Amino acid sequence: MGDRPQLGAIPSRLASSRVRARLCATTLAFCAGPALAEPAADGQEDAGAADARLEMISVVAPRPRAFAANTVSEAMVAQQSPMTSVLAVVDNLPGVSIQEGDMFGSDDWSSSIAMRGFQVSLDEAQIGTTIDGFPNGTSDYWTGSKANRFIDIANLGGVTVSQGTADIASRSLEALGGTFDYRSDAPARERGYTASITGGEHDSERYYLRVDTGALFGTETHAWVSAIRQRSRDWMQGSVGSEREHAAAKVESLLGRFLLTGMAVHDETDNASHQRIFSAAEFREDPRWDRLIEDWTDTPYVNQVYRPGWTIPRRNDFGYLKAELTGSAHFVASAGAYFHRLRGRGDWLPPYLVDVIDDAGGPESEIRAGARARGGSALGRLYFVGPDGVALAPAPGCVSSLDFPYGGGGPEYDPACHPANAVPVQSYRHSHYGKDRLGLTLDAEWSHPLGDGENRLRAGLWYEDGERDLGRDWHRIRDARSGPDHDDAPYWHQYEWRFPQTILKWHVEDAFETGPWTLSLGVRQYLVEVGREDAFGAAPDLTVESDSDPLLSAGVVFAGPIAGLELFAGYAENFKSLSDRLLEVPGRALDGLDPETAVNIDLGLRYAARRASLTATYYDIDFDNRVFFLTPQTVTGPNYLIAGGGSYFNSGGLESRGVEVSATLRATDALSLHAALTWNDTAYLGTGDPLVSAAQGIVPGGDVVGIPERLAAFSLDWISGRMTAGLSAKYTSERSVTPDGAWRADAYWLADAHLTYALASFGTGAEGLELSLVVHNLFDETYLSTIATPGAFLGAARTASLTLTASL
Repeated sequence: MGDRPQLGAIPSRLASSRVRARLCATTLAFCAGPALAEPAADGQEDAGAADARLEMISVVAPRPRAFAANTVSEAMVAQQSPMTSVLAVVDNLPGVSIQEGDMFGSDDWSSSIAMRGFQVSLDEAQIGTTIDGFPNGTSDYWTGSKANRFIDIANLGGVTVSQGTADIASRSLEALGGTFDYRSDAPARERGYTASITGGEHDSERYYLRVDTGALFGTETHAWVSAIRQRSRDWMQGSVGSEREHAAAKVESLLGRFLLTGMAVHDETDNASHQRIFSAAEFREDPRWDRLIEDWTDTPYVNQVYRPGWTIPRRNDFGYLKAELTGSAHFVASAGAYFHRLRGRGDWLPPYLVDVIDDAGGPESEIRAGARARGGSALGRLYFVGPDGVALAPAPGCVSSLDFPYGGGGPEYDPACHPANAVPVQSYRHSHYGKDRLGLTLDAEWSHPLGDGENRLRAGLWYEDGERDLGRDWHRIRDARSGPDHDDAPYWHQYEWRFPQTILKWHVEDAFETGPWTLSLGVRQYLVEVGREDAFGAAPDLTVESDSDPLLSAGVVFAGPIAGLELFAGYAENFKSLSDRLLEVPGRALDGLDPETAVNIDLGLRYAARRASLTATYYDIDFDNRVFFLTPQTVTGPNYLIAGGGSYFNSGGLESRGVEVSATLRATDALSLHAALTWNDTAYLGTGDPLVSAAQGIVPGGDVVGIPERLAAFSLDWISGRMTAGLSAKYTSERSVTPDGAWRADAYWLADAHLTYALASFGTGAEGLELSLVVHNLFDETYLSTIATPGAFLGAARTASLTLTASL
């Protein structure tokens, strides 16, 4: 049981005293090596730094793992600006590709994660995410929230990435390709205060305050409270801002044999969004503009890409309570309860009003304030009306001169094809997103001697009761010639749906350790029920069961024969239930649509010595029944009327094979070098129907959209006295933008640099002042970031930020 986390973790406020720990590598044993036990400058060991190192080891040191798992080092965190999303800290781990529409990761619409052929993107969620071991409730843009809405980088205690063959106890319905477990920082043992201010390019600013209480009420109770406010403007034109407010608190209390942990988070954002480009020619023409505009025109067809109208306000509230039985060398148990509440919206500017009220050729009701329709279907579209409010058609034979955006629009959109007194009309469309989840977790582990070894049996349960809400309404823009000001009340409430969901997962695993060998065998099963309820009563309620078969996992770990060397092999059957998104369009046939499954195999080695570490893994994955998404976004623009945002079908699957290598060398006490290399071969299996594959552009054996074949990450970190510096570079190879491979994003390198200087010390037991400079995309490379068929988002330009931190 010595590998369980201890009460403490690395307090964020110990940034200066932990500076040598930043040279730790991704591999655990290297961080735990004796090379870390260095004396302080005055020849005496600093107690706070020593505690931090010991706590670091206790947090990340796992039992022998039969699958690839990597942890984020302090150096990887130091490479990021405090403005940055926590998603970015894992980008230099082997096999992982993080893509974001801006360097601060503020826009979830344009953010994506890829690993071993699996993705988290606009429309896919194939990699699991947990927050302190609790499920985040899906990660795609439409139905959930990524980790950056639960943990801020300044309060991050660590990240463990389990590639492919994830831990059997991981709680996620998406973990086809592994999991990311983000851990919040534990409260410090002593009272402390940290405040920082960040400023940078694109009018970026951030204010951070954290208070660590130390021991409360003379007991073993410790807590921290943190508040953050940050804002920035879009990096292309600076025409619209993004804002974020984040408040969090965490408490740990040791009461007898019970360790109690509680956390509460409030995160509220209103972010500028980005748009995709839809051809390689657009990228060559201007790789710094996504074709959204900053000025309003008198033409609705052009105004649909008005940047301030593309916003994503979201609010997340999350919290948990956990009780862990401690003090026993042979039995450990824990129980937890959590909640999550999401409310949000997505905005668009369709270049027309929807005709939903039959006015028999008279003045259109939709152009009058107060007109309202509930449910029903569109009768048509209104583009221009006359002074009398009657809909107008374009002049016969008129040829439109509109060539922007999306290649231009027809005569119905062109003011030149209508009378001079014609009045353009336009909508402001709101999609409303909501989610409420309550869940319970239970885990137990019993270890006992067996023969010449030790047997460890663990089991667990996870239950969640949740509901997702989805609604859409259309608002009349009052004067489409002058600006986006619109009626508060919608003229059409298109739909309002609820999607209840229950999840029950159980798992059992037995591991036997004898000599250098560790053997494990486990089984888990998901019992999932999802439904749809129509608040308008227009469609019947529907319930779908999406249970898994019992899913097997097995592994073997061999320690030796060389000291520090560990060989491992793992096998796991993974599963993703049918998403409630499949039920968004009433009448959609679900017959023949199967849950996604994957079989993952890992073979590898880990080596750790005093100054060097190495991991190498070969993986082999067969991914079946892939649910393929057809987006409403087309090369001619969005289809605003598609109710559920797209459609789905099983595309047959994928095959993924590859090798991941990670190495760290501590060349001197001051210098550390790290490298991570990935060779990946992921290909479509096809839909099983040549006609369907051809219709969707899928070529069996072709590269999977958005997945790079090669990744390479290198970093150099250096410390001397008061100064810490680092330089990192990441290579991403070509990626397919379209399923048929006709458009491929070019390979690119990105370099980042960071420099931290301790300005002053406030004395023994206090930290002092610290100034940090971080520059992302140091050489101002142009590149494509997130791939979202049928287009791709632009990568952000060079971005610098400066942070002043005071710690007491």
